Amino acid sequence: MSYDDVEIEDMEWNEELQAFTYPCPCGDFFQITKDDLQLGEEIARCPSCSLYITVVYNQEDFLRDKDKSKKKDLEPAKQLPISVA
Repeated sequence: MSYDDVEIEDMEWNEELQAFTYPCPCGDFFQITKDDLQLGEEIARCPSCSLYITVVYNQEDFLRDKDKSKKKDLEPAKQLPISVA
C-alpha cells in the first residue's frame, strides 16, 4: 500500500536529479522522472527506505512534451542561401 497520494503540483522539480521529488519521512526524497511519467508510471520511490507514494497527474500533459520534442527533431533544418562566385 502506498504511503500517500501526492499531486504532481505538490512535488518539486530537482534539476540535479532530473526528477520530481517529494519529502519522505525518513529524511530523503521520493523521486520520479519525466520519462517514468510519460510511460504511465505513477509510483515515486524513496531510494533510502521502502516507502513509496502514488503520484496523481495527467499523463497527457507529459505525452505532449514528448510529442513536441519529437516534432522538433523531425523538422528539416532551415537552408541558408549559397552564393556562387
